Amino acid sequence: MELINQLVLAGAVLLLVAVLASALSYRIGMPLLLVFLAVGMLAGEDGPGGIVFNHSGFAYMAGSVALAVILLDGGLNTRAESFRGSLRPAATLATAGVVITCVVTGFFAAWVLDFSYLQGMLVGAVVGSTDAAAVFALLRAKGLTLKERLAATLEIESGSNDPMAALLTLAFIALITAGRSTPGWETLALLIQQLGLGLIAGLGGGALLVWLTNRLRLERGMYPMMILAGGLLSYSLTTVLGGSGFLAIYLCGVVVSNRNPREASNILQVHDGLAWLAQIGMFLMLGLLASPHELVDNAAAGLAIALVLMLVARPVAVGLCLLPFRFSGREQIFIAWVGLRGAVPIVLALFPLLAGIPEASLILDVAFFVVLISLTVQGWTIPLFARLLQLEVPPAPEPNERHDLEASAESGHAFLGFKLPPNSTLIGQPANALWLPGAARPVAIARGNETLTPEIAGRLLPGDTLYLLAPSADCDTLSELLVAPVAPPHLERRHFYGVFVLHGDASMAAVAGQYDLPLPAGAAELTLAQFLTRTLRRHPGPGDRVRLGKLEFVVRTVVKGRITRVGLRIPTQLDRKR
Repeated sequence: MELINQLVLAGAVLLLVAVLASALSYRIGMPLLLVFLAVGMLAGEDGPGGIVFNHSGFAYMAGSVALAVILLDGGLNTRAESFRGSLRPAATLATAGVVITCVVTGFFAAWVLDFSYLQGMLVGAVVGSTDAAAVFALLRAKGLTLKERLAATLEIESGSNDPMAALLTLAFIALITAGRSTPGWETLALLIQQLGLGLIAGLGGGALLVWLTNRLRLERGMYPMMILAGGLLSYSLTTVLGGSGFLAIYLCGVVVSNRNPREASNILQVHDGLAWLAQIGMFLMLGLLASPHELVDNAAAGLAIALVLMLVARPVAVGLCLLPFRFSGREQIFIAWVGLRGAVPIVLALFPLLAGIPEASLILDVAFFVVLISLTVQGWTIPLFARLLQLEVPPAPEPNERHDLEASAESGHAFLGFKLPPNSTLIGQPANALWLPGAARPVAIARGNETLTPEIAGRLLPGDTLYLLAPSADCDTLSELLVAPVAPPHLERRHFYGVFVLHGDASMAAVAGQYDLPLPAGAAELTLAQFLTRTLRRHPGPGDRVRLGKLEFVVRTVVKGRITRVGLRIPTQLDRKR
């Protein structure tokens, strides 16, 4: 009993220290996951904590479950709309991209570590996939708002490329232990089995969870727990049957999120917290597992492999895989640089250790070193690269408070709270006679310690919190009207999208005539949305730009793959400074 209490105490202290240390990351821009990993290493056998932890079997089990929870949350935060233009490039990166990365890295690892060809390929397979936990955490924690197609490609790839990396790792372990030199048809059959079962279990499990959520009456706190239990059931059952549990639980989250089950916002909030807990716990544990003195011994080889992976293997894989999908050069550079390595390579590096391969300890050390370099160098510079490559878009304004009142967030209503800044257009207007878009209606005004009805609140004052009841479909429009911009100058919405907003159904001939623009051949019969889609020659997304004459069209809103609103702007000197 005393040992259990001591373990709980140690775990609580580590968790608290990791959470408090995360405040440092916001001050100096340090990646959060690197903070958690560093805390674990400091608490480990070579650090002041002196905790000896070398149970690779437990680390593999706990790391796999934590990664499953993170992938479930990643799926819950992935909108089906983003799949429209990102699924094919992401799937190509998650399959062919992992193979190319494995081969290029594997050849170099075999040379630098004096390994056989198969042993080098095993190293390449272990570090070949990007890590969902690292990508999700760093993109969100850094407050980056990237172009939708770009962000979706990165997140879908990182959430779905683990099966290929795991398959390659297991295949090379089997070849090494069997004394064979080349893979056979059974490897392809295993891949089909992994992906097929993962796809079926993920889509079917997600649909079943939505059906149960909408038909069972439970306590509010039980709905997130049911999604968690159902997701883990989908993961574990798929794994037992020989499929990819990671792919299954990710797709399960995608299906649940995009069918808007009862208590959708509550489910998402709880799972965001669970995902952070899983990330902290996983990286603390992996930090405890590391042996810094052994990492130093293999630092030169680990650094060389990390650099080849970041600067050669990943860019080559991205360039070849994205060739058919019309990504710009800047987007390809960014996707290559955000090939973050996190917990997955370390978890995969435990496979050779559990299989008894003699070189397993060295492979584990190399994987740790690759993760450290990736989180430090790539993770620290992601915001800088996004800014230099001009791939950010203005963050979507959101209310200070939002509570969905019905099961379906799209067809229902929401209770919204907006704190009014001094420059709000509503300041000085009578609260009971506001002009608001759509069917939104003021319900209450919070002023200091008082809660007032619109009839007695009088004119609105700076600092008031205006509470509205509105259809969920009007929330974005209300947020644009009522939320004060907090973006830097180059991302200020009026500068980024332009002052004038045009409808996607506007006639291109009429738009060109109104603004004296040159009209390309065959464009007179098109709508503005059709013209932009044809010119871009790919699925459009917010932030996509088309220059015509002295003006620039900027895609502002896309609904179900169709451009609905377009900004019209005049390029300025500030554009060249972005």
